Amino acid sequence: MDLTVISTFRCNSKCQMCYIWQNPTEPKEEVSLATLSKLPSGFDNLNVSGGEPTLRKDLGEMIDLLYPKARVTEISSNGLHPERLVPIIKKHPNIKVRFSLEGDQETSDRIRGEKDGYNTKIAGLRMLREAGGTDLGFAMVIQDENVDQLVNVYEFARKEGFELATSTLHNAWQFYKNDNYFYDRKAVARKVEGLISALLRSPKPKNWFRAYLNLGLIEKILGHDRLIPCSAGRDFAFIDPWSDVWACNVRSDLPMGNLARESWNEIMNSEAAQQTRKKVASCGQNCWMVTTARTAMRSNLVPQLPKGEPLLWVIKNKLKVSIGKSICFDSYIDYSDVRPSPHVERTSFLNKNVKARLVKGRITPDEHYPLRTFMNN
Repeated sequence: MDLTVISTFRCNSKCQMCYIWQNPTEPKEEVSLATLSKLPSGFDNLNVSGGEPTLRKDLGEMIDLLYPKARVTEISSNGLHPERLVPIIKKHPNIKVRFSLEGDQETSDRIRGEKDGYNTKIAGLRMLREAGGTDLGFAMVIQDENVDQLVNVYEFARKEGFELATSTLHNAWQFYKNDNYFYDRKAVARKVEGLISALLRSPKPKNWFRAYLNLGLIEKILGHDRLIPCSAGRDFAFIDPWSDVWACNVRSDLPMGNLARESWNEIMNSEAAQQTRKKVASCGQNCWMVTTARTAMRSNLVPQLPKGEPLLWVIKNKLKVSIGKSICFDSYIDYSDVRPSPHVERTSFLNKNVKARLVKGRITPDEHYPLRTFMNN
């Protein structure tokens, strides 16, 4: 099982596609080390995210606590405070670290509302590599404003010896945003084809399966159904800053329990968890993010291996590009079926004085997530 610990909703970025920075949590409310110590061992991928996890003063202690509990421990960061990760990397050099990067300097800084963020992130990953880091990379949210630079970002990361993870616009309670929609779904989807072909030309098998993951992103961008059904609540879960455990970070009606008040076993076997899994089985949301896609692609018998469908797709198309042939994406994707969606402009907050709104005394999930409905279709 994969687990994401959303350690805080505090964030020092001002992203146009995520308003978590406008809705910070109070440090004293955030999930404690004592609560996280109740987690069992045996997780596959355990991601510490936010908000921005480096704003937690106890992040080093948190990683020390969680590191033995998973096969892979990951930190998802905006990369604006790389120096705070250096002691962690020196102690745990194989920790996976991903810094958010949204294109070239002008584009990334504009999308993420960060002054000189681009240069800070690049210098920061190089700093972590010098500190001994072995699994470092960038993470990019594909959207209309940056999709033209997608392949360039991949090639830059590759030349630097870094990885590139991709996701795309979506709505989720974690982002306090339910109006992320593409301006031109088809144009964005077509641009992802270039990254898929580049990934298949890579000598790394990991990149070949990332190619399939990005095929799923094309389907998501167009508004199509998932390539593989979701297994939220069984194969992955989220812990939010209030210690609430959720099947996923999209629907605010899929609670499983609260780790501060219950044990992990009690949560996983609770009536709430069972009811949530039933809802997941009939969920019509079109989600395809790294967490949901990675677990869906895994074999049910041997989690380190892929399911048959992605495996066969990868073998077939890797052979194609290896002999110089092009992939016929239209044989996999129905580009004539583009789901309609509203046009909602995204606003850059770079150089804008917009203050966070700290709301004290939020107790219930409805108070935590007042938008309530988050749809992806």
